[in-house]
Amino acid sequence: MPERWTRVVLRHRFAVLLAWAAILVAGLAAAAHLAPLLANSFDVPGSDSRRASELLARDFADRPEGTFTVVFHVRHPADRALQARLRRRVAAAARRAVPGATLGTLHTGGGVVFLDVATAKSLQQAKRYAAPLRAALAGSPRAYVTGEPAVQHDLEPVFAADLRRGEAIAVPLTLVALIALLGPTLAVLIPFLVAACTIAATLGLVYLLARDVAMAAYVRNLVELVGLGLAVDYSLLVVHRYREERTRLEPDDAVVATAATAGRTVLFSGAAVAAGLALLLLEPVPFVRSLGVGGLLIPVVSVAAALTLQPALLSLLGGGPAARRADRGFWRALAVRVQRRPAPFLAAGAAALLALAAPALRLHVTPGSLAGVPASTESVQGYRLLRDGLGAGVVTPTHVVIVPAAPAAEARLVRALNRDAEVLLVASGRRPPYAAGAARQVIVGARHDWGEAASRRLVERLRSRLVPAARFPAGTVVMAGGAPPQGVDFVDRLYGAFPWVVAAVLALTFVVLAAAFRSLLLPLKAVVLNLMSVGAAYGALALLFARPVEAWIPVFLFAALFGLSMDYEVFIVSRMREAHDAGASDVEAVARGLESTGPIVTAAAAVMVAAFAGFAAGRIEGLRQFGVGLAIAIALDATVVRCLLVPSLMTVLGRWNWWLPSPRRG
Repeated sequence: MPERWTRVVLRHRFAVLLAWAAILVAGLAAAAHLAPLLANSFDVPGSDSRRASELLARDFADRPEGTFTVVFHVRHPADRALQARLRRRVAAAARRAVPGATLGTLHTGGGVVFLDVATAKSLQQAKRYAAPLRAALAGSPRAYVTGEPAVQHDLEPVFAADLRRGEAIAVPLTLVALIALLGPTLAVLIPFLVAACTIAATLGLVYLLARDVAMAAYVRNLVELVGLGLAVDYSLLVVHRYREERTRLEPDDAVVATAATAGRTVLFSGAAVAAGLALLLLEPVPFVRSLGVGGLLIPVVSVAAALTLQPALLSLLGGGPAARRADRGFWRALAVRVQRRPAPFLAAGAAALLALAAPALRLHVTPGSLAGVPASTESVQGYRLLRDGLGAGVVTPTHVVIVPAAPAAEARLVRALNRDAEVLLVASGRRPPYAAGAARQVIVGARHDWGEAASRRLVERLRSRLVPAARFPAGTVVMAGGAPPQGVDFVDRLYGAFPWVVAAVLALTFVVLAAAFRSLLLPLKAVVLNLMSVGAAYGALALLFARPVEAWIPVFLFAALFGLSMDYEVFIVSRMREAHDAGASDVEAVARGLESTGPIVTAAAAVMVAAFAGFAAGRIEGLRQFGVGLAIAIALDATVVRCLLVPSLMTVLGRWNWWLPSPRRG
């Protein structure tokens, strides 16, 4: 099928190039308007925190995710005249800058005066008013605007700067890897052109989706850096195979022959990556689903570009001179050495991966934290004033919603909360902003940041002990909303579904690889080795980061690594299968596969590691953790797994590698 499609592409090569040029321009235009549509919301549909948020928005015009906190650092916070003046100033600014905003109660302590500007807007909508609110608050003393929408607004330039920094690292390293494999020829341009079109097309699709669906702010960085690595990898595989075919065929015939071999490999490889990331859609958490959608689009568009744009570029630019046979001498020697003593290599490689995976047993996760946001932003400066003066949890309090009002039980709950060591302040009353018709809310500020373990334990105590002990009348609805309960619900729901995601990823990748390799043992071997790579990546994260890892990272790493590592599995084993089908012995087929793919897999892994190094160079803690985990796992996968464990295990299995209980087995 790829070869027939390639013949069509070659007949219409200039139309294909014009179409991709249009896609490139449209995608770049869409990407320029993407950032305002993105935000890192940890909202969980159907959860207690979501229902509380909906009630707060409906009855109090106060959605916790859409609430700003205005902080003043003053010498005399107890000065009543100063408090009144600051409240009037915030009220006037809110009326001018934030439609429909309401003011919360003014609080003081620790050298600060602060109050909330509440809105019923979603996080994506509210963050657009951060800049107008700051402009309206200009004056002395300085007003620091913080809260979730302000943090999300301030992160936009940080994400953009981190992306530029990441590209400044990833692109030169990728260029070095390509020149090392392909030499200083025009062929080096092809992977970059394919990657540019792939990234632009994917960002254009994300833009269209983000207009109607909540998308995480991490998606753009994910698409650009993972897209660079994956698109270049696929393009590199095709160019490398084309150079081999050119030793015996004319240019267009070589392109068609490449499509029949490398094109098929790219198709199956992309299916494996897409399968792993698509199954993140099983997670009932919009944040992770949006990352899964962005991740799914990358391999789909990369495959489309590899099968359409790539042949057209090859037919015009060529692939450079064919690789010399001598360049593969190292890989042949390595294969022979591993095959002579497969058991020791197998045992040593497996032991190394298991040892690195062991620290994963003490890996801790957090829904998120303001501590991972750069301190240079105004929102974090305001957060730190509150944290140092009072407590980190004041910026993101818990909102306990009570419908209908039950004054006696509410009073018992407030007394119990005031006795809790983690509680910093409790605000309640019979007037707005604590009362709205038959509904009441109690606002609880904790001592620790919303994602820290102490704050999450407070939410669990509130739900399991404090609310039941308050003895609310039958029929009274009591729910906890705000960032801390939302974080608890996010982690619980995310990891409640994770075992099903794992099972689905394992099953689907097994089926895809069984179809690609026409074997049952090879997919099983790949699944086991990939699990070891993922475990090693988890262990590395536990060793390298003192802070807990953001909860989405192990889940996304599993799906992404399982998909990405399949690239190299498909690259290598497909060539082994080709040699076996051509009549080579089992031992010789393994040796030929490693010999022919060793250089390409090494270069492809170098490209991937370079792309993921772009994440690690950023200032956002979550993306740094994600990038380090990916880079380490890919490096281990391309060296320990593909160069040692795969050939040694396949040598041990011998003819059983190709076992398939069907008359069609090869």
